[in-house]
Amino acid sequence: MRSPAAGEQRNPSNASAANASVAVPVAGAAQTTERKPIRTTPRTTVKLGDLLKVEPKKENGTSVTQTAGPENTEAFTSEALRAAWDEFAAAKRQLQAEFHLLSQPYDLEDTRITLHLLSPVQETMLNGFRSDLIAFLRAKLKNDLILVTGVILEANEKKMIYTPRDKFEYLQGKIPILKEFKDRLGLDTDF
Repeated sequence: MRSPAAGEQRNPSNASAANASVAVPVAGAAQTTERKPIRTTPRTTVKLGDLLKVEPKKENGTSVTQTAGPENTEAFTSEALRAAWDEFAAAKRQLQAEFHLLSQPYDLEDTRITLHLLSPVQETMLNGFRSDLIAFLRAKLKNDLILVTGVILEANEKKMIYTPRDKFEYLQGKIPILKEFKDRLGLDTDF
């Protein structure tokens, strides 16, 4: 650090600041300024290559390794899951769309709960409160392995029957002998 110029006072608190400083006028002194630090911590730059390196934390010279395993893995029954699920749904009763979504059927495979969805809109809605649902179920059932996923079911779209030809083809699929009757009698389905 440079030595104070004439009319400047040296501040002992600035002795540790080796970074840039700003001249601030001192009260009662004519044209005298005091140097105040802008930044008290040194600048550091993060290298992108260092972000990919993972090193275990060390305390007092020893390395500490932590296991990332779940703490609670208590088994639960489908009845206990249904009770916790219904309790969460009751809390969402004021939001009709979410309540309706939670009333959809689901499948339980080990700790994975698969909720049957009817449309992508319901999937978006589920993503909005999925973390709250999982946290609630994990706390109630004391199992940190619980996961909730949504699966959109394929809707069976029935072909609408409008014309007489469509009606005949539909009935022909159910009663194959109708084609023979049509051919023998010379009937026309388009009238």
